[in-house]
Amino acid sequence: MLLLSEVIIANPQVENFEALVVVLKQVSKGSDERFFRMDVKPDYVDVPDNWEDRLEAAFY
Repeated sequence: MLLLSEVIIANPQVENFEALVVVLKQVSKGSDERFFRMDVKPDYVDVPDNWEDRLEAAFY
């Protein structure tokens, strides 16, 4: 299971939500993980209200 907190910690260069979406897409394609868990809320100023839906779509 891939955790959102692990993605954020492993990618300190990410400075906004849109960059996080791009990184998550890359991580999910290069990983054999089948499940994704949002164990934290991203701490960026531009996090949209539908952030969970956006990240889930980026992973799958």
